[in-house]
Amino acid sequence: MSLLPTPAEFRKDYDDDELAGELPDRPISSLRDLQYLYGRLYTLATAGGGEYASYLTPEKSTDLFGEPESLAILRVDLSGDEPRLDPERPVEFRQYTRDDVEAVAHSWYNAARGFDHSITHRTGAGKEPEKVAEYLHQRLSYWAADDVIQDAVTDHEDGWIVEALATLGDRDGTEEAIVDAVRKRIDGSTTALTTVAVKLDPDGDYELPGACGTDVFNEAMRTRKRSKLVSKGTATNSVGDAVDLVTGRKGRTVGTAEDPLNYFLGKQLEKFPGLDPDEAWRSHPVSEDVAVTLMNASTFVDACSYYTLESNIYYLPYFFGRPTPKDARDLYWMLYNVAEEGDLTPVEQVYKQYTHENSQIANAERLQFYVAAVLQHQTKRYDVFGDNMNASLMSPVDLAREHASVLASWAFDDDARLPHPDVRPALPTFDNWPLLREDVETLVGTIAGGAYFRTTFGVPDDDDTVSADDLRIQALVAALTGGSIPVERLLEEYVDRLIEETDEEFPTVYVAMQHAQLSALAAADLLAGDDEPLTKAPNYATPQMTNDTPLRARTDGGSTAVKRAQKLEQFLTETPALSPDNPQRRGGFLLGVLVGQVSSYQQSSENRSTTLIDQYSIKSVTGSKIERLAGDVLDKNVVYSRENRMSSTMYAEVVDELVETLPRAEAEGGWEIDTSELRYYYALGVAYGMNNWIPNDEADEQTDEQADENADTPTNR
Repeated sequence: MSLLPTPAEFRKDYDDDELAGELPDRPISSLRDLQYLYGRLYTLATAGGGEYASYLTPEKSTDLFGEPESLAILRVDLSGDEPRLDPERPVEFRQYTRDDVEAVAHSWYNAARGFDHSITHRTGAGKEPEKVAEYLHQRLSYWAADDVIQDAVTDHEDGWIVEALATLGDRDGTEEAIVDAVRKRIDGSTTALTTVAVKLDPDGDYELPGACGTDVFNEAMRTRKRSKLVSKGTATNSVGDAVDLVTGRKGRTVGTAEDPLNYFLGKQLEKFPGLDPDEAWRSHPVSEDVAVTLMNASTFVDACSYYTLESNIYYLPYFFGRPTPKDARDLYWMLYNVAEEGDLTPVEQVYKQYTHENSQIANAERLQFYVAAVLQHQTKRYDVFGDNMNASLMSPVDLAREHASVLASWAFDDDARLPHPDVRPALPTFDNWPLLREDVETLVGTIAGGAYFRTTFGVPDDDDTVSADDLRIQALVAALTGGSIPVERLLEEYVDRLIEETDEEFPTVYVAMQHAQLSALAAADLLAGDDEPLTKAPNYATPQMTNDTPLRARTDGGSTAVKRAQKLEQFLTETPALSPDNPQRRGGFLLGVLVGQVSSYQQSSENRSTTLIDQYSIKSVTGSKIERLAGDVLDKNVVYSRENRMSSTMYAEVVDELVETLPRAEAEGGWEIDTSELRYYYALGVAYGMNNWIPNDEADEQTDEQADENADTPTNR
């Protein structure tokens, strides 16, 4: 059960003046500033204000709400001359409820061995009566008697209360009395918060630590929690005077505070060469109050993170500039919804809130995100793959919109290919593949969740591990932040995946997804590279050419051949990477188109199980072999043209372009194109050709007899 109040309740709890006094007094400019803001909002929401609120952890035992015997209370009478257990009911068990949260004043300590900072301590799961009794006794013998606790209360006016508890814990017979009392109250196992209620006045009641009218318990708790900020691991006293990173104030700072993102850890010596843990406060100085506030950010930070591609992705929203009360309420509204909704990534959740008709994000133009990808190699060993403070929600949204736009264009969409309803789009779509579905909201989730790149990139040898140069992670961070992806490496990943997927048949669907993705990345300005046409977006938004459009390509065939030629010329024209200025890339694509069309013909009309696609696989295509491969494919096309008694060659529009392009490619000094680039565009051509072919469309080509009949008829060019 969550302790977080609803945004409406939070709004009622704090007016503008109260919120303004709790917020940072300078713009958010670093991860630490943002964590501090999250910690303040979480503390205000769950523990309220006050000097001790940030040290408490009221959320740590909400799972015990309403559970039987989940609050175990040791009742100690301090109203007489000597401390004693209550003679009638030394131990009380009851259900822990929301109303008890403030009174128990719990401050949890994350340690396998040790006790919580507060006198209230949570047991392990399913403890037997004897173990519960031991925990209760330790509130006196361990917590009250602890050296740090004793030092903390020495000069406190109510320090005698804690000293009296320690005295009682050390008295013979106390532990046995507690064990006996617990056995009488419960006979099975339980998980509980164990605490102490004290009676300070003979006529008074037993009161829990946070409700007994003194701050001595909270003062002791705070001191103990602070002690862990300066002594941890090999650090024994990492404390010194410095300027606080967050507040900008000079004072006592500590060096071993916990970090919700695990950025500053004692074992990360490679990040801080020569680091002396006792001097860590010099590298990362934060005051004690700021340190615990940063720790309190973990709930919201964790809510705004998710796991994909073997990494933790952090996507933390905030408003640019100095936070205002309005910003704080809007941000709390976002964080609350992200924390309470577990089915969506934070990217999707914020996008859902942003597009909601009743959206409370009034300052959308100032909405920004901290984005990072963090890999945990082993226990407490982390690497940060991406770190961007100024990401925009529109980065993944714009990419999703560009991707949907590509799919809606004539190059993919059946409905957008008019005026040629009998000619297929350039590439196929399959609704059961998310990268081929025109749904922006689905695509946003696919991008954020990592499947957008996992689906199209090569699969690592060990898919359970990633490294700092894993392009999937780099691409995801770029998509979330508006960064850049090296196009040359992108094509390498594409080809690796295509080769992996060619075991049984040509991976047409993967080529289609990759080309849609490549086009969208270019349109969203996320590609980087020295070859500008490779990074320039195609322009598939215009309708296909009409029958009246002049053609440069020769088309001696019938109406279908004319339309195919028009479609090919438009695809070549509107795909910058395939312009005549890049004859090697263009030649590889055209060869692929011819292979795809002839292979489909072989399979359908010749009933061949082995086609040109099988003979000339993606992996076999290299610059040194391509002219020989092209010669073989052209020869095979001529054979089929003769068998069909055609006046020219089958698929003449492709052949004409290919035989014109290849000599220009060779004349530039040999085939020097990168192999991955050549293979990708060859594969794109094959997919285009396979989708371009229609059963029996060779019958629409002119035969010798038809050519004689039409000799006096002008060719539609």
